[in-house]
Amino acid sequence: MCYAATMTSVLPAERRRAMAAGLGAIALWGALATLSVLAGPIPPFQMVAMTFAVGALIGVVRARRRGLGWLDLMRWPAKVWALGVGGLFGYHALYFAALQLAPPAEANLVNYLWPLLIVLLSAPLAGERLGWPHLVGALLGFAGVALLAFGRGVSFTGAYALGYALALGCAYAWSLYSVLSRRFGETPTDAIASFCVAAAILSLLCHLLFEATAWPATPLAWLAVLALGVGPTGGAFYIWDHAVKRGVIRALSALSYAAPILSTALLVLCGLAPPTLTLVLAALLVTAGALLASRDLWKRP
Repeated sequence: MCYAATMTSVLPAERRRAMAAGLGAIALWGALATLSVLAGPIPPFQMVAMTFAVGALIGVVRARRRGLGWLDLMRWPAKVWALGVGGLFGYHALYFAALQLAPPAEANLVNYLWPLLIVLLSAPLAGERLGWPHLVGALLGFAGVALLAFGRGVSFTGAYALGYALALGCAYAWSLYSVLSRRFGETPTDAIASFCVAAAILSLLCHLLFEATAWPATPLAWLAVLALGVGPTGGAFYIWDHAVKRGVIRALSALSYAAPILSTALLVLCGLAPPTLTLVLAALLVTAGALLASRDLWKRP
């Protein structure tokens, strides 16, 4: 199936379901920080190996129930393997390296350029029509996240330039993965299981090379790790894959800025962070940007 045929064959109802799936993935990513805190001080690559293993299991069980065998999950073109493994493992490897070489708040802010980059890359790489509402909506979303970050005292210094560069690499890795996934719309979501297996193995190797093993200390911590694999760093990849292949990717990019807002709000609700006026203002900016970027979805056909 060619790329053009894939895009033109998406019906409005299917597109709405895909957008709902994208919102589900964004909501799951909003729980990432809280679940990570509850999981405790587990080395980053060990955490990725554990959660991706759970994510892989979800995909394998799903594929087996649909009658697919092990070989069916391995028979993807080389360029599909490169995109999937490069996107999932490459993003996380760059992200954790950035956190090692730059302050986390600043690195996260640079990393959250990826929704804006999706908007900018959607026209040349995915054949999407880029209008001013999509660009302005994404800029408003980034402004909200930036306001939240600077409200916490973010300060960029040249000493962490390499860390910032790696964080920018994160943003490019995830935006390219998301946009280029749309070009392989004929590749079923079952492929994500294969990518999770490969990413889990690569993460385990990195853990054995660079980290000391530290297991979750309590039953609650183990449940948090399991929840991470079922949700933000596992199951979310499956529904995001469906969303970017069948939804309106320009609107999804602006909506994605809700993830750090939801993340901070959930930390506040769980008593893990104090409430601030900055959070409210940031949420208003992100909401305005999301409504603007997705306004086409609210119009009657």
